[in-house]
Amino acid sequence: MQGKRILILTASIGSGHIKAAEAVAAELRRQQPDVGLTMIDFMSRKISILHWLMKKIYLVMLALIPNIYDLCYKASGGASGGTLVQKAFACVMLPAMRRLVKKYRPDAVVCTHPFPEGAAALCKRWCGADFQLSVVMTDYSLHQIWLYRGVEQYFMALPTMAGGMVARGFERQRLFVTGIPVASSLTRLPGQQRARAQLQLPLDQPVVLLMGGGLGLGGIARTLQELEQLPGRLTLLVVAGRNKRLCAQAQELAARSAHTVRVWGYTDEAQLLMRAADLVITKPGALTMSEAFVLGLPMLLHDPIPGPETENAIYATRHGAAVWLHPGERIAPAVQELLGHARSQQMRRSALACARPEAAEAIARQVLAGMKL
Repeated sequence: MQGKRILILTASIGSGHIKAAEAVAAELRRQQPDVGLTMIDFMSRKISILHWLMKKIYLVMLALIPNIYDLCYKASGGASGGTLVQKAFACVMLPAMRRLVKKYRPDAVVCTHPFPEGAAALCKRWCGADFQLSVVMTDYSLHQIWLYRGVEQYFMALPTMAGGMVARGFERQRLFVTGIPVASSLTRLPGQQRARAQLQLPLDQPVVLLMGGGLGLGGIARTLQELEQLPGRLTLLVVAGRNKRLCAQAQELAARSAHTVRVWGYTDEAQLLMRAADLVITKPGALTMSEAFVLGLPMLLHDPIPGPETENAIYATRHGAAVWLHPGERIAPAVQELLGHARSQQMRRSALACARPEAAEAIARQVLAGMKL
C-alpha cells in the first residue's frame, strides 16, 4: 500500500458528515499508516465560492423556510426527480472535483456527503478518472440523492437500506451494512461518575445534556426556559456549537437558573459530556444518534430537520432508544418521566442494542481491501 493515496471528501453542512469522515480517516491511518491520506471539506470557500454559497443558501432555507426544504427533499426522493436534481448538482460541482483529482491523483475517494459523491461519480464517467469510489451514507434511511452508478463501495446503516438498493438494481456485492462510523474514542471514555468528576459537575444531581449539532439548532434557549418548571435541582449541560447568539442566551439564562447550568460553544469535550449525561435532548442528527447508541444514552428528540432527520427520529423511537417530542408536547414532563430509573434503564439497553461501535473499523478495512484488488 506504500505510495497509495486516499482522498476523503466531506461537507460542513452540520457536523455529522465531518465527524463520520474523521472517524474513517482515523481508522485508515491506524490500519495502514503508510497510505497518503487527505481530508477536504468539499463545501468550503477554499474549494469553491459557488459551493460555499450553495451551503449558505441551504442553511438559510433550513432556518427560515423548512417546509420548502421538506418539499424539495420529498420531490428529489423519487427516481425521476431525484436523478434530475443529482445531475444538476453533480454538473455544477464537477469543475472543483476535476481540480482536486488532478492535484491529489487519488487511488481511492471516500465521500461522506452526496454532493462530492455525485461530482466524483461524474468525474469518473465523463473525464475518465481512475479511482475507487467509496461512499459512507450518514442517514438511517435510503434516499435517491445518495444513489449513483459507478460507486464501487456503499457503506450504510441498515439492512433495509441495502435491500432497497438491490431492488433498484444495485449489485449486492458493492453494498456493506456496517453502521454509521463513530470515533473509536467513544469506547475508551471513563465511566459516568468519573466523567462528571473530570468536568467538575455535581455528583448527586441528574444530568441533562442539550445539543443542537454544530449549528446550535433546535430551540435550546426555549428548552432551558421550560426546564425551569421542574422541581428538584438538575445539572443542565448546553452545547451551543458555533451559534454565538445561542451561547450568549444560554449564559444569560444560566445566571438566573434554579438549576446548575454549564454552557459550551463548539467543543472537543462533547463525547465526555455525553458520557456524563443521564439524558440528551437533541435534534435527531444521524451521527449524534449513533454516538448516543454506543454510549447507551437515552434521547429526547425534537425539531428534526424535515426529511432525513425525521426518518432518523422514527428509527430511534421504534427501537426504544428515544422519545420523539412532537410540536405542542411539553418538554418538562417528558424529561421528568425519562429520568425515572426504570424507563431510563430500558432505553439504555435499547440504545446499546442499536450501537455499531466497529463501523469505522469495518469501513476502513473494506476500503483498503478494495484498493489491493
